Amino acid sequence: MEATTGVFSSSPPFEGPEKLLELWFAPSPADVPGASATIDGRHGLRGVNRSVWEDMLKMVKCQILSVVEGSEMDAYLLSESSLFVSPHRLILKTCGTTLNLMGLPRILEIAREQKLPTVWRCFYSRKSFFFPELQNGPHREWRDEVEYLDGYFQNGAAYSVGKMNGDHWLLYITRPPECTPNTPPPVNRPLVCAQTTGVNTHRTLDARPVTPNALDIDSTIEILMTGLSPTARSAFDFPGGSDITSTPFDKALEVSSRLQITDIFPPDLTTLNSYAFTPCGQRIDGRDTVPGGEGYYTIHVTPEEGWSYASFESNVPLSPVPAPRSRDIPDLVTLMRRVVNIFRPARLTLTLFISSEGNDETEEEVGERAVDAAQRAFKAALTSRGEEDGQADAYKRTDKINYDFGDYDLAFASFELTT
Repeated sequence: MEATTGVFSSSPPFEGPEKLLELWFAPSPADVPGASATIDGRHGLRGVNRSVWEDMLKMVKCQILSVVEGSEMDAYLLSESSLFVSPHRLILKTCGTTLNLMGLPRILEIAREQKLPTVWRCFYSRKSFFFPELQNGPHREWRDEVEYLDGYFQNGAAYSVGKMNGDHWLLYITRPPECTPNTPPPVNRPLVCAQTTGVNTHRTLDARPVTPNALDIDSTIEILMTGLSPTARSAFDFPGGSDITSTPFDKALEVSSRLQITDIFPPDLTTLNSYAFTPCGQRIDGRDTVPGGEGYYTIHVTPEEGWSYASFESNVPLSPVPAPRSRDIPDLVTLMRRVVNIFRPARLTLTLFISSEGNDETEEEVGERAVDAAQRAFKAALTSRGEEDGQADAYKRTDKINYDFGDYDLAFASFELTT
């Protein structure tokens, strides 16, 4: 969030819900040209200099604050959210009035310069905006965003998930050429048009325990929270001049530790990068080293009363079965409770996107599809309250939808706080 926006600011309200663009240029890092010749993982998109990404982000209207480099992925902390770069994949997540999709043409050029001329899959999504009239370019209307994406992808499909007169989630996806056509439920609205071929997306849950091959299955969970509790909001208030001895990174680390954000995933597996904005707001990026590779999580907090918002997103595979030790990767129920207890929102939306091989393997192993297991976990995590459950508040479910997109499946649910 911009440093000029805060609780006491007279500027327009800040739009917390992010625009999320995810582009896959190959199915895996091993399929990227030069993979066999590199020893440090810096091939494909990871071979691009930081200055090149900075120039691209100027078009988006945001900038890089810092970066954490891993062995498989680089995590850039942005002034308006996050950029994650792997050899074969780029994830650009931006909030406020950033022009996320305006970066797409330059990203495609950069990829071509890295000998990645074709987009394998594309995924674009966002929650419904609080203040759509404040957006610019194609982001003011969903149909304009779809039309813009259709100008680049010939096999795109657009969907609206959830209540149109309430919290809903918007999704645009493409499929690799070898995939069979989409066969979604009739309520969905496929849209088609133009050029390249698409990329992979995620938002999924792997319902198996984490194994050495767990990251072969693409999964992403999002927890999108509005109406944060007064206590949660006040924790992210950083008025100017209150502590001139601490840097924005120091302040953010102190808050992350105090609120136990640092314990969402095992600290010994996580590299955290966080920034506290003046007068309020915080961004947290985490890179997790898990069996089978590196995953990420990201948290964005806009604490202003009236439009308070926090989001959590991660591609670390989560099991529906409780982990045997507290230092292990948390199961889905435990993770949701940890996140929700930090922010204690009045309303939240959950999305879990999982590649179909993960769904199929889960069904074979436990007799239940991953999206069905996820819906059960959503309810189990949020609808009971008590110390024995580890849940501070009780919620009621207001929406539950499962979608089958052919090679990906989605579990979507909305909850609101009980009175």
